[in-house]
Amino acid sequence: MELVVRGARVVDGSGGDSYRADVGVDGGRITEIRRERDGGARLGGRLVVDADGLALAPGFIDMHAHSDLAVLEDPAHEAKAAQGVTLEVLGQDGLSYAPVDDVTLKELRTQIAGWNGPGADAEFTWRSVGGYLDRLDQGIAVNAAYLVPQGTVRAMVMGWADRPPTEPELDRMKEEVARGLAEGAVGMSSGLTYTPGMYASDGELTELCRVVAAYDGYYCPHHRSYGAGALTAYEEMLALARTSGCALHLAHATMNFDENTGRAPELLALLDRALDTGIDVTLDTYPYTPGCTTLVALLPSWAAEGGPEATLARLRDDTSAEAIRRALEVEGSDGCHGVPVDWSTIEISGVTDPALSPRIGTRVDGWPTARRLLLDDRLGTTILQHVGDESNVRTIMGHRAHTAGSDGILRGAKPHPRAYGTFPAYLGRYVRELGVLTLEECVAHLSGRPAARLRLPDRGLVRTGYRADLVLFDPDTVAAGATFERPRTLPTGIPYVLVDGRFVMADGRRTGVLAGRSVRRSPARGGRRG
Repeated sequence: MELVVRGARVVDGSGGDSYRADVGVDGGRITEIRRERDGGARLGGRLVVDADGLALAPGFIDMHAHSDLAVLEDPAHEAKAAQGVTLEVLGQDGLSYAPVDDVTLKELRTQIAGWNGPGADAEFTWRSVGGYLDRLDQGIAVNAAYLVPQGTVRAMVMGWADRPPTEPELDRMKEEVARGLAEGAVGMSSGLTYTPGMYASDGELTELCRVVAAYDGYYCPHHRSYGAGALTAYEEMLALARTSGCALHLAHATMNFDENTGRAPELLALLDRALDTGIDVTLDTYPYTPGCTTLVALLPSWAAEGGPEATLARLRDDTSAEAIRRALEVEGSDGCHGVPVDWSTIEISGVTDPALSPRIGTRVDGWPTARRLLLDDRLGTTILQHVGDESNVRTIMGHRAHTAGSDGILRGAKPHPRAYGTFPAYLGRYVRELGVLTLEECVAHLSGRPAARLRLPDRGLVRTGYRADLVLFDPDTVAAGATFERPRTLPTGIPYVLVDGRFVMADGRRTGVLAGRSVRRSPARGGRRG
């Protein structure tokens, strides 16, 4: 065999008991597992890694990633590779770069520059979902799956208008979603506090979700509120899943803001009732309390109608700007989850204009500062929002439908540490230090369970015949190095990571190998029904 991992503690991703074994890899797949208790000769290979004291697990799956351009612009992609992530799910929150036309692409590059940067080095040689996935297949650090972004589809078909679609427009949106799924997307995402996706009614979303269900994909909404009315927003998504027959995955399902302190059990009871009545629902979270988004995302939805240039025009106009301020500070903007913004919780984490760099790490001291930033940075400012409840974080991660998603925004001089630390934080802080999860439970949340959601028949478990996407880590030392003060610090205790049987991390260092490819929904995993 090409490789033998000898004497590892195998934590196989199923949630079952771990065991010691030699694991053989050849041709990018696990070819043999010889348990120590079964006796016999040790496995031999051309390369042998002594894994005494290390745990061998399936590669971790980041169910909510914002690496859509980072995987192309940063070949090393250490932020994820060093964490043991071997697969990311891109196209999140209803806004990404495929499918697009030339006009929509230009608008998106401005609208989500705070998430992904301007994309100066991305080339944008594609316009379709299939074209984007083909570009990934030229070689990236880790594997990537893709969700058709509903907001992008809406923008391409009907612009940034706050109105219902005409019947021909709805038909075209359904065709675009179907085409993206046929080309390999695993489902559809929405950003229902981001424009233009938030302009969609439940009826419109239901029609699109029926298309997703026909292709055996899943719907991943950033729902309409994580603050005031959060539970109502969750109920809305569950009702949509029930009506459409579409599988549902709730993105970064936190219960943030003071209104929701201690209310995680209410959310989990809601999910349990849905699961018990046959709704196929999962969720992901990151193991931190603060959130991260763009400053422009806090604005009321009406301020963004017409697209980025229309938003900037409203910000320049004193009358419109005053109406925006009132929506933010008094009424509770729908962009800020119905909660009046507390500027003291808003920290500037990144800018696109280098001249504004001195503002990074400072708090926004009021609307005049926020307005000036939005104009000077052309909507590209990224923020940390210091709201959240640790008891909710711990409670939700224990749920039977839970998976992990970093929601990692990699841009900015001071990004949220979840981008570099989510997976080792689960293993170090919440397993070893706090005992919220056992190691076996946690690895299942990070690998086996998300692979099942993605309907991947040969990933997410340490099994003979499965893809050799693997991570070796030290359960006694694994920890997130990233902090809010030093957010780009790499983790410790994860010396080896393999993608398709090739080392992308060896002895704790990035190797330069680009073994990642697109992971596509295929007819073999449930083609179109009906």
